[in-house]
Amino acid sequence: MMRSMYSGVSGLKTHQTKMDVIGNNIANVNTVAYKSSSITFSELMYQTTQKASGANTLTGTGGTNARQIGLGVQSAAINTAISSQGATQTTGNPFDICINGKSFFVVSDGSSNFFTRAGAFNVDSVGNLVMASNGYNVMGWGVDPENPTKIKPATVEPLRIMSADNMTYPPEATTRGYVSGILDKNDSNVSTEAGKIISLSFYDNLGYPYTAKFSIHSTRNEGEYYVALDDILDANAKSITEKYGAPLSSIVSIGSSFDAAVDLDKNLVSTASFTAGTVMVGTTPGTAATINYVDGNGANQSVTISAPSAEGVSKVNYPIAPATDLSAIKDLLMYGYGYSEEEYNNLKEVSIDILSGTLNVATKTVTGSKLSYSTADGSFKSIDGEKSITLDFASDLVVNGTTVDLKHFFDIDFDWSATNMFNNSGTSTIGATNGDTDGVGAGRKNGLMSGITIQQNGMIYASYDNGMTRLMGQIAVAEFTNAAGLEKAGENLYKASLNSGEFDGIGVDITGSGGYMTTGVLEMSNVDLSAEFTEMITTQRGFQANSRIITVSDTMLEELVNLKR
Repeated sequence: MMRSMYSGVSGLKTHQTKMDVIGNNIANVNTVAYKSSSITFSELMYQTTQKASGANTLTGTGGTNARQIGLGVQSAAINTAISSQGATQTTGNPFDICINGKSFFVVSDGSSNFFTRAGAFNVDSVGNLVMASNGYNVMGWGVDPENPTKIKPATVEPLRIMSADNMTYPPEATTRGYVSGILDKNDSNVSTEAGKIISLSFYDNLGYPYTAKFSIHSTRNEGEYYVALDDILDANAKSITEKYGAPLSSIVSIGSSFDAAVDLDKNLVSTASFTAGTVMVGTTPGTAATINYVDGNGANQSVTISAPSAEGVSKVNYPIAPATDLSAIKDLLMYGYGYSEEEYNNLKEVSIDILSGTLNVATKTVTGSKLSYSTADGSFKSIDGEKSITLDFASDLVVNGTTVDLKHFFDIDFDWSATNMFNNSGTSTIGATNGDTDGVGAGRKNGLMSGITIQQNGMIYASYDNGMTRLMGQIAVAEFTNAAGLEKAGENLYKASLNSGEFDGIGVDITGSGGYMTTGVLEMSNVDLSAEFTEMITTQRGFQANSRIITVSDTMLEELVNLKR
């Protein structure tokens, strides 16, 4: 009689345990990466009242089975659905990471490693990637010190992704640049005194930006031009000549000085300080023509130009040499045609058209580089005989007896081979870009961290506002032969056990087993509420049935006691 009662008691206890498992599952229905548990029962033991007997051939009797009475039920195993992937929930937080696959994050409390599927992470005050719930460090691999673009798998270590050293990316000086596009010979800008202007943006090695202004000028030779460096401006549009108090040629140079066959016409105009006189009337050989003008002091002046003695010649050429007295011509050029002292000093020969009154500069001393294109197909030929020129900065500069260090400027190799001389309806598209065609040598300013990106393989990259990226490390994962054998340690953590397999301290790349990480989402609980409620119903009925065993057994005992009456 007592056996049935104790069987009922064991039934109540095991069903209570099953209800505890179900209740825990339901309680954690919204717990990040929670893995549901299930319980199985087994018979407790049996009391054998009679052993089994075999057949007796002598007496002819048959065998009998053993007589055994069960003594109840017990909990056999509590299993965790560790391999069942939970649904994902989008959070938008870049430090929330979901593992797709059978791997586990490795985290540490500073002394022991734990394992988790809960990827709700954030960054602490010193830049470590940690669990948001308890501050445990997320473990991974660092960058190979000999190759900062590669990871060095080794014993896992805390991932410090936002340390003070990582918050900035150092500046770099520009060392290369290139020019590309079309230089149309019919572009009116190319034939003006200012020329076709192009700009090259570059950085010094301190990360300060500058803009180099170049001008392209045509010559009288088809397919030939010269390139001059006009100025270099800082970020405030201030010329470095003003900044350093020295001429540009003392700070930086390209090419060299040479005589260019240019054609910079300056026509006579009427202005407040100049009145055009008789315009070159001396068309008969041997006669003269007079040009009237107002000099710098406001006095009326004139210059007489002798016409050539040969018929059919329309120009009078005046070679300019140090020994030549051309004060009248110089005066005419400066006040009648608007030439500066420097422009006049650079002239080698002038030519005055006696029919039209137009002055032509036939030869001029320029400082720059000779740019040549093929007249047959418009392709680039050379610049100073090469495909590139060098923007050559001085290493230091002496100004008023004081040496100014210019070593923060680096020489820039300036490639022109990507240009051509094609017809483009009189519009040139030529322009300069810092860096080569692959972006190498472009230079950069000092960069501030602007974001963190975690790739599917767990590699962590920082991006900076100067366009650079840096590899910070890689999140390592752990894999176990029997993940279901892991022991739960609370707070969404697991510990390795003898039946799960050991962690080697290094971990693996998640992509090695076909898994991957997804950022901005979290793995949710894999609890199936419909299944849990169904199990709850059957557990309740089992508990009720076992309670009936006890009440009925008690009634029978009561009847037994009542026999004495």
